[in-house]
Amino acid sequence: MDDSTKTRILVVEDETHLAEGLKLNLSLKGYDVMIAPDGISALQEWKEWQPGLIVLDIMLPGIDGISVLRNIRLEDERIPILILSARGDPDDRVKGFSYGVDDYLIKPFNLDEFLLRVDRLLTRGIWSQEGSDSGESSMSSLPRIYTFGDNRIDFLTLKAHGPPGHISLTEQEVRLLRLFIANRGRPLSRRKLLEIGWGYTGGTTTRTVDNFMVRLRKYFEPDPKKPIYFKSLRSVGYVFDHDPDYRP
Repeated sequence: MDDSTKTRILVVEDETHLAEGLKLNLSLKGYDVMIAPDGISALQEWKEWQPGLIVLDIMLPGIDGISVLRNIRLEDERIPILILSARGDPDDRVKGFSYGVDDYLIKPFNLDEFLLRVDRLLTRGIWSQEGSDSGESSMSSLPRIYTFGDNRIDFLTLKAHGPPGHISLTEQEVRLLRLFIANRGRPLSRRKLLEIGWGYTGGTTTRTVDNFMVRLRKYFEPDPKKPIYFKSLRSVGYVFDHDPDYRP
């Protein structure tokens, strides 16, 4: 079979022997497999290689697997993601499912069961694609139009309306808005904003986050110097909420 017609699977795993073993067995099943040894390369390969399924470890160097998952779900709700992790506590599994993972398998695992789960996830992914004919973007589970106060955001056209009037949003601004809205009322640290919103921990500083917050407040706050939606949390980061009376 020509590699161009094979389903692509991205294996995100820092244990070399395990990663190579998964690649071998998935390749024998007819899949085209690539390995990413850390969170940063995982996000890069997801964007550039465009796999059909991701097998994701949680404990990774650089960016952890949960942050990788949350970053991907800001843009793509459809791609099947299977967590393969030694962290099997109920709280870990619940966290994974709450952030959008499709399946969760605990190490050590049975190889045949793993391969069956992969086949099943890919089959469900095909059904999902065939069953969606709305023509609208499926990049996020958020509604296309989102309103709060007198503000309006159109995630499909990247247009918004706020106190300054009509606003053309950048892709990065939209990513941050999606992240804040998906975590309404929950504090987000600057570090997590960098990991999830930008997809990497190096090459930027927390000042980058602060500069973007200045822009979002300018767009959406009645008084940017006294924010009621995008609030600062001392020594923590930021929190977003609809309610101007909200107190973090």
